[in-house]
Parts: sequence; structure tokens; C-alpha cells
Amino acid sequence: MNRDESTLQTATRLTHAGRKGKDHHGPVNPPLVRASTMLFPDCASLQEANGTRRIYGRHATETTLALEQALCSAEGAAACMLTPSGLSAITTTLLALLKPGDHLLMVDTAYDPTRLFCDGLLKQNGISTTYYDPLIGAGIAALMQPTTKVVFVESPGSLTFEVQDIPAIAAVAHAAGAVVVSDSTWATPIGWASFELGVDVSIHAATKYIVGHSDALMGAILTNDALQHRVRDTYKQLGMSIGSDDAALALRGLRTMAARLAVHRQSAQVVARWLQAQPEVAEVLYPPLEGTAGHELWKRDFRPEFACGLMGAVFHNNVTVQQVAALIDRTRLFGIGFSWGGYESLILPTNPSRCRTINAEKWTAPMLRLHVGLEAVEDLLADLDVGFNALRTLPTLVQVA
Repeated sequence: MNRDESTLQTATRLTHAGRKGKDHHGPVNPPLVRASTMLFPDCASLQEANGTRRIYGRHATETTLALEQALCSAEGAAACMLTPSGLSAITTTLLALLKPGDHLLMVDTAYDPTRLFCDGLLKQNGISTTYYDPLIGAGIAALMQPTTKVVFVESPGSLTFEVQDIPAIAAVAHAAGAVVVSDSTWATPIGWASFELGVDVSIHAATKYIVGHSDALMGAILTNDALQHRVRDTYKQLGMSIGSDDAALALRGLRTMAARLAVHRQSAQVVARWLQAQPEVAEVLYPPLEGTAGHELWKRDFRPEFACGLMGAVFHNNVTVQQVAALIDRTRLFGIGFSWGGYESLILPTNPSRCRTINAEKWTAPMLRLHVGLEAVEDLLADLDVGFNALRTLPTLVQVA
């Protein structure tokens, strides 16, 4: 692009970043380059390229470089590293920033496989983890230790969607010499200004809204300038890379992400309000909806036009897990599956209490997680209505007053 990217609206940057702009005459999209070996005309050229990312296909191709550039432009990062999955982006980052004897503060509402990594490989290598209440804010100062090197945030939290006070947490972490790492998958690269809020490394399961079509697995590590070389060294030593075909799919998805999120957001608002009106539902967990838990912080720190379609619903205690299963089984447009962020709607029963150190007892009622896709919202509501009717007609139902 010839214009300064910072002057362009988000949707425009997503459309043009990673492309050569108007000077380029030829295909609209960056080329799909499948390559492992790179050839050089002579020894001098080989020596000149040694140590750069252009020497071997694992380090970069034109396709992966275009995706990295586009993601950096979207979120305001200094550098981007692409990994085979969101989880591998998390594990690579933590391995890069922690060493034996270090201490990690991990939000209690982190993605469950992140917790398994902390309690498994990190613990085996002498790195200790303390789980903290996502709503602790500046109170996290009481948990900081001399060896605390990383404070990990995920906002909204996995399954229960708590919104964290990231600036307050970041101020405490930075004052103590620690860095802030964020799982920003829910926010997407355009849903908040993560680096302006104090995040040092922003991680995405690009499998979700970046790819957007449920057909590729990928992670993305976006860093500030100070940490990019440290993270990339570990990234290279672990042999991390992605295939160019997947990079091309992610580039395709990124171009339309702003437009897709607009539909996800609009439909999710309608579905969330509909769920609130159902007598069996005790609480809807969707911070973009006014009046829900975390909404004020969410409104302060997030870009409302780019809210996503992932939410939770908590039932009253007299609704059984069998009734919730009947609801799920009777829906037809909501697929039953573990991922989210694609064009399709999804639904799952959840049980956050099994993966919580703090306040586990708060989440003992039956719960659902829904991803509201790009289908017509009227059809989605009709489908949910069928599901709720199945819940209500199950013989074990105890009527809610």
C-alpha cells in the first residue's frame, strides 16, 4: 500500500495488507508458493542469504510472509510467527519466555489445554504456576513473586467469559519486570488494541475467525518489538512452521473477517436476548450484550463493531444435564463440535467446574456454549426453539417458577 496504513479503516487494511498494491499488475492474491528447498545461483548468494528467512521453506515463503505482514497490520504488532495450531502458539510462547525456576501467573479461566501444559510440561521443567481469579485486576500485585516472569491473560475467559482489567494487570506486571501474554482468540486481531492495553505478546488460534471457514488449523504469535527476537529464537529451535496452502486459506479468511464479524455480532446479539427470555436460562454469558457481566469493561477496552459470536448460557439448577442434552440433540442447524469461529453455528454442553482452581462451585449448574454463525438468525432462533421444546417435554423436567 502507498498510503500510511495507520490512516486506513480496519476493513481496508484487512483487504490490502500483505499485497503489493496498485503497482502490482497480475493476480490479486499473493502467490501460493509451495517450497521446502530454495535454490541459489552461486556460493556467494547462498552465504549472503544465510541467517535470513529466505534460505529455507520452513522459515518463510512469499505466502507465509504475506500472512504475517497482514496480521501485524491488523493488530499493530512488530512481528508475527505462524504455528500449526493455537495451542502450539501458546506453548511456544511460554517456552520462549520462561526457564526453570521461573513463576507463571495464569488466569484461572484459560483454555483447558493451556492449563494442562502448565501442570504438565512446565511443571516437569521446574516452572511453577499460580492460577488467579480473572477479576483480580490490580490486586494481582499480591500474587507477584520475585521470580514471576509472565502474567497470562485471556479475556473474555474460556467457557465463562469473564472480562479482565488488562491495563491494570499489565501495569502491575510491567512494574515488576514481567511480561503480559494474552490469548486473544475471542477478540480476534481487530477486536481490541491489545498492545495499547499493555499486552506484550498476543496469541491467536487462527483456526477460528482468521481462517473463518473451518478448513485449516493454525496459530499466530504476535509480539511487540522488544520480545520478537526472543520468541523467534525458540520458535526456530522448535522447528515451528506452517504449510503455504494453510497460509493461503488464512489470507483468504482474513480479507473478509471484518464483514463476517459484523454478521456474527448482529446475530449473536439477537440470540443472546432470545436466550435471556427463556425461563430455564439463569444467565447469558456474552459481554457485548448490555447488562451482562463484564459489559462495562468490555465496552471500555474492546471495539464493539467487531464483537464475535461466541457465548455461554447458564441454566437454573433444576434443569438437568439430560434435558440440556435433549436440547442439543434436537437442534439441526447448530452442529455439535469443539471448535468455533467458522461460518457455521455450533453448540456444546460445558462444565467449567472441572477445570477451575478458583470459584469452581460457581459453575455447577448445566451450561451451554454457543457459536452463532452466518446463517439467517430467524432460522437459528427457530432451531433453538425446537431444542428448548425438547428440553421442556422431557419427563424429568421440574418446571421453573
